[in-house]
Amino acid sequence: MKPTSIRAGAMGAIMAITAIGAIPALAATTPKVGTPCSTRDLGKTVSAAGRVPVACIKSGKTATWQRAAASATTTAPEATNKPMSTTFDPYAGTRPGTTPIGRRTEGRITTPDGRSRHYRLYVPDALPTTGAAPLLIALHGGLGTAAQFEANSGFDDLAEANTFIVAYPDGIGNQPDGSGLQTWNGGYCCGPAATRNVDDVGFVRQLIDTLVARWPVDPTRIYAAGHSNGGILAYRLACELSDKIVAIGVQAGSNVVDGCSPSSPVSVLHIHGTADTNMPITGGRGSGLSATIFRSARSAVDALAAANGCTLAPSVASDPSNADVSALTWSSCTSAVAVRYIVVNGATHAWMGHPAQSAGASTFVGDPYPHLDASRAIWSFLAAHPRRPGP
Repeated sequence: MKPTSIRAGAMGAIMAITAIGAIPALAATTPKVGTPCSTRDLGKTVSAAGRVPVACIKSGKTATWQRAAASATTTAPEATNKPMSTTFDPYAGTRPGTTPIGRRTEGRITTPDGRSRHYRLYVPDALPTTGAAPLLIALHGGLGTAAQFEANSGFDDLAEANTFIVAYPDGIGNQPDGSGLQTWNGGYCCGPAATRNVDDVGFVRQLIDTLVARWPVDPTRIYAAGHSNGGILAYRLACELSDKIVAIGVQAGSNVVDGCSPSSPVSVLHIHGTADTNMPITGGRGSGLSATIFRSARSAVDALAAANGCTLAPSVASDPSNADVSALTWSSCTSAVAVRYIVVNGATHAWMGHPAQSAGASTFVGDPYPHLDASRAIWSFLAAHPRRPGP
């Protein structure tokens, strides 16, 4: 059965997706951890020379200065014109997508809260008869659907070429019965999923357990990828489901989990466009439908670098085939995990490298940036970071 696209799904993550925060800056003095900070400083990271950086983070109704990643004083790629020191290939180790000829199915799970949750599944024809395969949980954006993201991302094509299983769960709709325009509960965002306190982390846990029981899944290679609101949930999974999730790949997302402390290290790839108006890369209220204010892309990356024990400043690299693309990579982290932040100059909120799913999609999320395939770049990173035995 071929996935169908719908107008609501094509709107992708137009929900809330705005961010707040500033490019990390050096200060004469560093505010004391735990002291109040003002709303105008939300998301800002500051540090005096030689001091541990701190970030202004809101928890509940209170905003305070909290410890940030040790590398937060490094200037983000979107704010520098300095030449890149190294190069990288965003598609390293992956085959380009091919025509999917495997098996598409749909299923439902009844969660402990009594909800019937839906998902789509693609199992490649090339699935090995012996051994175990990676599993990717692909999370649509706010107002999107599993079918929309399956069609828009091209993950089925990559799964066929690179031999992994991919599942597309559906969020919670805005109607009382759960149908309608769908969102995820990523923390205090987004939409009905958040206001109803839907346990989406529990849903994903149950989905993984269901699939592991049915298919030969390698537990050291269970990954999550998400767009926008789906990226926000992916960050939450990294913080709260790290016993299952090994690494995440995000485009145009953010982390809204305070005090993120995964029980096991989780590798992270975050891709963000400088022309994203739905969730501005450096912060501020975006052009989406929600009034929620989110933290900046860089603050999300810094939080996971800190949670993963990354102690050294990141390396800076460029893609020699595309001058729009630059990256920071933290590699001095716990258990050989990595954190990478890719900035794409001129890219909008739309899923990069794939055509819009409706004529009106560009009105809401911009024209898709054509020169970077977000799906393939995400799979390249995820596949290179299975969970390795600890020391």
